[in-house]
Amino acid sequence: MRGLLVVNPKATTTSPRVTDVLIHALADELDLDVTVTNHRGHGFTLGAQARTQELDVVLTLGGDGVINEVVNGMLIDGPGPKVPMLATVPGGSGNVFARSLGLPNDPVEATGQLLDALRERRFRTIGLGTVAGLTNTDIVDPQPIRWFTANAGLGLDAEIISAMENQRRTGETASPTRYLRTALHSFFLRTDRKHPALSLHRSGANPVTGVFMAVVQNTSPWTYFGAWPIDPCPQASFETGLDVFALRAMRVAAAMRATRRMVMSSRAGSSRKAMVVWHDQSQFSITANRPTPIQIDGEAAGLVTEVTFASVPGALRAMV
Repeated sequence: MRGLLVVNPKATTTSPRVTDVLIHALADELDLDVTVTNHRGHGFTLGAQARTQELDVVLTLGGDGVINEVVNGMLIDGPGPKVPMLATVPGGSGNVFARSLGLPNDPVEATGQLLDALRERRFRTIGLGTVAGLTNTDIVDPQPIRWFTANAGLGLDAEIISAMENQRRTGETASPTRYLRTALHSFFLRTDRKHPALSLHRSGANPVTGVFMAVVQNTSPWTYFGAWPIDPCPQASFETGLDVFALRAMRVAAAMRATRRMVMSSRAGSSRKAMVVWHDQSQFSITANRPTPIQIDGEAAGLVTEVTFASVPGALRAMV
């Protein structure tokens, strides 16, 4: 089998020594090329080249951001038999996609599982999500849509991710404590908790207006706080359509109820007045009455005023 390993040198939870060990282990099973990403969007280019070269498998070592870039490159012309299989070794701070596939969060253990999958040609065909309407992204421009593997979000969670990216550019390290501190700062001091900007739209139903924040899940959980899953839509999966969790109230009490739902899988206090949950959606759109930040697979993707989400079943083969 011919394969490409795409390594993010800024991966949070790996070291050069661990990377060398993983490369040697994978090279024993594959005719393997290794490329280290060196700029934003590099993974997209490598994924597109892998499809053109008709490689059998593309492996990533890093977090959800590099996976997203590679997948968008591999799917530049849409799903099909020439799209390589994807295998991912978790090396980021969240690793939502890898954990949702059932891979261990430890990169060495995950590599061991993937080596077995390579020997047995074992993979899982999964559905992905797309978002159209982005106007400020340097990864897939000028592509008309952006694919995502795990999640997307508009509003507060995108604001938090943007703030975290600014901190990382100054040399700060991503950690659960820093995410919590950034989230609290964004909630209490930065986000507009009085004037909701978003509305949700789907065919055959009245719009849901007065929305402050919307999370779109292609799988469950949405994200992790360290080892703890954050899971507002536990029914979301790679085998169903997209799930949506939207907040219509941002008072402290409402936020605490939403947090309880996310962290404890509790439905206490859930109501259409405070929050909206949609399950297994094939397509819907979100509009904003002012430019609003969006995140895709944990990466800031600019500001938007209208985006359309769609579920694409059976879009990709992932080794597990």
